[in-house]
Amino acid sequence: MRFKFSPVAKAAIGIALFAAAAGCATSPVPDEKIAVAKAALQNAEQSGAPELAPLELAQARDKLARAEKAAADHDAQPATQLAEQANVDAQLAAATAQEKRSHKAAMEFDASLQALRQETLRNSQPNSQPAQ
Repeated sequence: MRFKFSPVAKAAIGIALFAAAAGCATSPVPDEKIAVAKAALQNAEQSGAPELAPLELAQARDKLARAEKAAADHDAQPATQLAEQANVDAQLAAATAQEKRSHKAAMEFDASLQALRQETLRNSQPNSQPAQ
């Protein structure tokens, strides 16, 4: 048995097949970018960002959560963008934490150096009491 389709039916079938193919051809869910962002977030947490860069870390966490939700909803473009932003925010949090630790260490070093200079000056001053 052979089916005979009208030109309109053939066009409708063609459009339906094209739409189905286009639906399958959408970009894959950005799991890799989300994984990279998660690793950057974990690194930031281990670098002291929760205490030293809480705002930057909170922004990274928020964007990562939004990226995961967009990926679950199969919204690849927003998921990719949010994952990339979360990665950058997590790196910023880690760098901010490192900068604050470095600044604190430099301040402590300067204070120690100043104390050492004062002690050296005190010990190099001649005694004001006459020797007997």
